Amino acid sequence: MNLRPPFAAALLALSLASAAQTFPPGFGPNPALPAPEHSLIPTVDLAPADPWPKGTHPTPAPGLAATAYASGLAHPRWLYVLPNGDVLVAESNKPADAKEHATLRGMVEQHAKKEAGAGVASANRITLLRGVDAKGAALTRSAFLENLYSPFGMALVGDQLYVADANALVRFPYKTGDTKIAAKGEKVLDLPAKINHHWTKNVVASPDGKKLYISVGSNSNVGENGLELEQGRAAIWEYDIASGKARIYASGLRNPVGMGFQPQSRALWVSVNERDEIGNDVPPDYMTAVRENAFYGWPYSYYGPHVDERVKPPRPDLVAKAIAPDFALGAHTASLGLAFYDADLIKQFKNGALVGQHGSWNRKPPVGYKLIYVPFTDGKPSGPPQDVLTGFRSKDGKAYGRPVGVAVDKAGAILLADDVGNTVWRITPAGKP
Repeated sequence: MNLRPPFAAALLALSLASAAQTFPPGFGPNPALPAPEHSLIPTVDLAPADPWPKGTHPTPAPGLAATAYASGLAHPRWLYVLPNGDVLVAESNKPADAKEHATLRGMVEQHAKKEAGAGVASANRITLLRGVDAKGAALTRSAFLENLYSPFGMALVGDQLYVADANALVRFPYKTGDTKIAAKGEKVLDLPAKINHHWTKNVVASPDGKKLYISVGSNSNVGENGLELEQGRAAIWEYDIASGKARIYASGLRNPVGMGFQPQSRALWVSVNERDEIGNDVPPDYMTAVRENAFYGWPYSYYGPHVDERVKPPRPDLVAKAIAPDFALGAHTASLGLAFYDADLIKQFKNGALVGQHGSWNRKPPVGYKLIYVPFTDGKPSGPPQDVLTGFRSKDGKAYGRPVGVAVDKAGAILLADDVGNTVWRITPAGKP
């Protein structure tokens, strides 16, 4: 009798299980990409902003509960949890002096964003939330940092808090327990800021605290404003704290936003919003492990070698080097938030990725508008996405909220910034606020 060794049998079972998995269209490690389509006028399907009806909230997955950790905020975009458990919320929007080229596409997009609740003035503030009451809400709230310039990413290294403004990386002195920082920030690095089509700048610290990684989005959809305005953009920068030197770590990433280190592999991952106007289902947004000195295609190609013929002159030499990302997150989902779950409160999410999908404005039918979870095994995605929090769009097409930044608090609860609902939602196991 020929018996398979136990290891071989286990490997075969794992292979069969992987083959049996089915991913939604536009998701997964090997998404099918339809042929591109072109149109003169961008596809627009607006979700007009509408406040959450009193007493309502998003719909959590079975076994979970969602409560408003803080409401009445001013366009909360990003979250950061300090070591003592305090939660920082960047209340921010596009800089008031940011300019857009007067193109048909630009005008359509700006109208869409305004209708969708993204046209409000930036509060230019970081708010601190402390504690949790019996209903899952913050006990106290204070203005932690004010008079910033469209702040977004935050990272604490030692006693220095780094904030990524739309035009610079700035640091502030911090002491554990501070509820307000009055000191003037020190600029440590200028960041590309002309036009600021994609204004958000995120920052994360390496696990050893020696380096910072800063994400910088492009100044256009596919370089239509001139590639000279894209210098240093569509990239992740690496900043060495000891020397003060910075360099481009990876490029060709149209709008990289969420970043985090996967707990098992310790690899840096990023969520990226891809280009518009070549079809409802192409190309997908994605998340990927970031390889040093890698080029990911923008603007010349997408998802590896798929050439975007709108970009002139073409660059077949760069397309030949373009790396395909690791995991597709659906076309036009606007997958902005990214956080890895490294806690024990919600055990089924351990080591996996939580992705805040802000939602489409230029796709029919709309997609996104939810928080999803992607399981990881041995440092790599290992299954289809699962819904965690939904219900951000009403049945008549209005947007009660739009998910953005994701974080995990000190107790292991999931925090989600909702910039249209002006709320930070807190997700726990049902019955455990």
